[in-house]
Parts: sequence; C-alpha cells; structure tokens
Amino acid sequence: MSDLLGDLKCLVVEVLNLEEIRPEDIGDDTLLFADEGLGLDSIDALELGVALQKKYRLKFERGDQRIREHFRSVRTLAELIRSQAPA
Repeated sequence: MSDLLGDLKCLVVEVLNLEEIRPEDIGDDTLLFADEGLGLDSIDALELGVALQKKYRLKFERGDQRIREHFRSVRTLAELIRSQAPA
C-alpha cells in the first residue's frame, strides 16, 4: 500500500499545483482539509475528486455522507481506492 500512498501524495501535489509542498512533506494521516493539515478547500476537493475518478475509476455516490470521511487524509483515500478495486 505504500506505493499507493506515494502515488496519491504526488497526485495531490500535481493536481492542486501545491508549489510549496513536496509529496514527501505530506504524512499518510495529514488532514487534507483542516487548517492544521493542508488546508484544502471545496474547489480543491472537486479537482481532486475528478482526478481520482479518472486515474482510479472511483465512483462517488451523490449524497453519500461518507465522502467527507474518505477525503480526510491520503490514507483514507487509499482505503477507498482499495475498497473499490476489482477483486
């Protein structure tokens, strides 16, 4: 799973153009949307969600209350990807 975590960190930095942050600066459990974390906003969430759908073929259900929890950290995103991967 560490490869997936690294890939996700690179994706976050690349898609969101985080010029002052390197993928290795992001901890696996760093909060993505909290002020004490990366401090991303709703536009960032949308851009990241689209990139995740394209790259990992994720499906997000409209109105799913768990989406916020899935986007909590790189680790929770990795868990989501693994849960939707074909067996």
